[in-house]
Amino acid sequence: MSLTKLGWNKHFEDCFESFRDSGAIPGRVSLEHRNLYHVLTEQGEVIAEVTGKLRHNALSRADFPAVGDWVVLQPPPDSGNSIILGILPRISRFSRKAILSGGMPDTGGKTDEQVIGANIDTVFLVNGLDGDFNLRRMERYLAIAWDSGASPVVVLNKIDMCDDLETVVADTEAVAIGVPVLTVSAKDRKGLAELRAYLGEGKTGAFLGSSGVGKSSIINEIIGEKRLKVGGVREYDNKGKHTTTHRQLIVLPDGGMVIDTPGLRQLAIWSDDEGLEHVFGDIEALSRQCRFSDCRHQSEPGCAVREALENGDLDPGRYESYQKLQKELLHLKRRQNKREERLASKQLGQKIKQINKDRKQMKKRGLI
Repeated sequence: MSLTKLGWNKHFEDCFESFRDSGAIPGRVSLEHRNLYHVLTEQGEVIAEVTGKLRHNALSRADFPAVGDWVVLQPPPDSGNSIILGILPRISRFSRKAILSGGMPDTGGKTDEQVIGANIDTVFLVNGLDGDFNLRRMERYLAIAWDSGASPVVVLNKIDMCDDLETVVADTEAVAIGVPVLTVSAKDRKGLAELRAYLGEGKTGAFLGSSGVGKSSIINEIIGEKRLKVGGVREYDNKGKHTTTHRQLIVLPDGGMVIDTPGLRQLAIWSDDEGLEHVFGDIEALSRQCRFSDCRHQSEPGCAVREALENGDLDPGRYESYQKLQKELLHLKRRQNKREERLASKQLGQKIKQINKDRKQMKKRGLI
């Protein structure tokens, strides 16, 4: 398969240039499984593992390959696994906060970034209309999607189970300002052509959402076969069961690629102010109309936000969601600052260790 069909472009071509004479080849990660990676190349799929140097120099989980990454591969001299020498700079990445309890050095119980998918063009935020529809969760997904560098698209699935689709679409468009909203039914194959239009040759889409919203069902219909396992939802609370257990990149028969992900019961924000500004642009605009630039929107005179809440122009639930995400983002920044301090300390330790190692070599050679 050509690299272009896998999403290769001038950005990756330029980034790979320094490796071209080394015998290395580029490949795209399609699956991660127990520290081994399935990687798609022009010669076919290979199994690869990261080099010891990459593992040693990694300062966080984000420094390891993720599904969708383009990596630099060293083909094996025999029948063993290929070696991943490095990761080409990502164009986009969809991340969430992860609290680690162990695994990597110096990160036990600390905040870290988990890359769910990389080099994504379109993030499809799938919501089921069978009782699990939640506007507040959608706002959270949108904030993280905007921060990823990919373009978000809201997908309302299971429209065959919705009695008032017009109202649901209107409510969705009110919070997903400027974002396309697609209505589909994987069961009845409705609306899939509009979704498929985002997945041209070389384009990558990622499907994210809670368990049971129908991500795998939609992908199966796009592929044209029941390749992914599909589960149902619990009748008493409409919560889905985890059927997808890992992220994987799937090449579509008619061009384009999709990344299927496990259902996300919790999506802790790993973002910055820009994501919130995209999602809550209406509240940000109101804030700029307040009499005081540092208005906390509580009891200050001339507060445009309080006025909008009182006269019904601003939904209290939406404002509460905005406040909650702001507080979460502030808490995250504090933890990220501590994380950066730890990483900087680790980098300094590595440099000192290398300097001491170099000095020993120079002494051994009589140079000092």
